[in-house]
Amino acid sequence: MTNNPGNMSCEQFQAQLADLIGSGEDASRHPHLLTCSRCRALLADLETIAEAARQLLPAELPKDDLWERIESAIQKEETSRQQD
Repeated sequence: MTNNPGNMSCEQFQAQLADLIGSGEDASRHPHLLTCSRCRALLADLETIAEAARQLLPAELPKDDLWERIESAIQKEETSRQQD
């Protein structure tokens, strides 16, 4: 492994990429990316995937009693159908 981040191999950079992203640092400022289009493309792809995942997650978590309310509504519907 090299001490100079700008001279590290793609494998070395990618091995530390998860930690770099997880640290909250701006990974796009890493010196290796100045000279490596392959790793710049990888980082761009990962950022696109992360953004898509954020859009899939709800803005708020459901309330704790959500499943109980769903179950109750299903039971009421079933009872109503049985009475008809």
